[in-house]
Amino acid sequence: MDSSNIYVRERGNLRRVSDIILAQPKTPPSSSCRRTNPFVLRKEHFIFTYNEEGSLRYTTKSLFDITLLFVTDNIQHVDSLVGFPEQIGDRLFVAAEEHRVFLNPDISQKALKLFSDAYGDLVLGSLCLRNRFPLLHERITEIKAFHSLKSLDLFGCRLGDDHELFHHLTSTSLANSLTRLFIGGNHLSDVGLQRLTAPVRMMQKGLDSLELLDVSCNPLSEMALRYLTCLPKLVKLDASGTNMKLGTGLKTTVWNLLGLIHSEKPLNTFDHSGCKTEGWAEQVVNQWEMSGCQTPKPKKMEESRASALRFFGRQKFVREVLNAAPLVSEDGKQTNMEKLHFYKPTGNNHLCGKMDPSTTKCLQARNPTCNVAKTKQESSKCDASHQSPPTKTKRSSSLVLTAEDTELLNSY
Repeated sequence: MDSSNIYVRERGNLRRVSDIILAQPKTPPSSSCRRTNPFVLRKEHFIFTYNEEGSLRYTTKSLFDITLLFVTDNIQHVDSLVGFPEQIGDRLFVAAEEHRVFLNPDISQKALKLFSDAYGDLVLGSLCLRNRFPLLHERITEIKAFHSLKSLDLFGCRLGDDHELFHHLTSTSLANSLTRLFIGGNHLSDVGLQRLTAPVRMMQKGLDSLELLDVSCNPLSEMALRYLTCLPKLVKLDASGTNMKLGTGLKTTVWNLLGLIHSEKPLNTFDHSGCKTEGWAEQVVNQWEMSGCQTPKPKKMEESRASALRFFGRQKFVREVLNAAPLVSEDGKQTNMEKLHFYKPTGNNHLCGKMDPSTTKCLQARNPTCNVAKTKQESSKCDASHQSPPTKTKRSSSLVLTAEDTELLNSY
């Protein structure tokens, strides 16, 4: 008996399944771009089960499932999924994930963009890459296809000041949908923050929908705060672990520039407990990470890479970067680190009595009725010394474009 054939006993008769399931013919060189023939039956079109007697039985899958399989095999030839119901898109995405379409570097980016264009944040609304910089650098092409993210966590990804992902964040439709951005622990300096906010500062487009920003554990100074004045919807800011020192001067600067006050208690939104990957592609991201850990690098590639590094004299530099301790502080140090959390107060602030004196004075500049016990003379002094934050028009007019700003503007 041929081992490649499958035999099924039905009602005492022995039938060969291979007579029904035809082998897929080879595509001639001059044929069209289709990889599969829809009229050729395949084993994937059948469901094989065993009955009580132990005989192998088979039933055909539904026409819908067979169609999904065909579209999945030819996903790179699909022009658009716009207009198809979400239920169909979900089933098709699951089928593509089961057939490991998104692990194929030749078609994964096009496939993800196809789904993202049609279903937006349903594909991926939140992406957490916290301390997963190998995954980011290996799959950055596919990650760029998620252009409807509302939350993006890049904490500890070692991006530096001039990473290509920063330009992607401000030059695509992602800039309009992103409301939460965590870029702490990336060795981001004042220059990097200037480049990140250049499009919205000079062309009024970019991260103008950003409501929450985490720039902690970066070597930023108070001068960098002026680059954030172009974010009109910013309501929460984390500047812990930077070169800024908590004091009356910093509180006043943040209030005057951004309209934010210091929080005496750490804000729960910055503990990263609620930040996670959510959407249809959640398991896809996990598959990327698992495949990256399991795939060994060829020995020849390692040797050629080492030779190239020695030739250019960068072997020591790269080794130090890869073997360096994570930019994120240890748990003990993070706990003892001074928290610089700022938030925008509500119009009717009822917590004035619970705040420290410097914060209360800043609030009195906008709400003089916060402390009714103050006299008119004290209120006038407070108003004179602590002006309310300037409007967006005043901010933009007070900023003078530097030579570097002009160079950035020309690059866009």
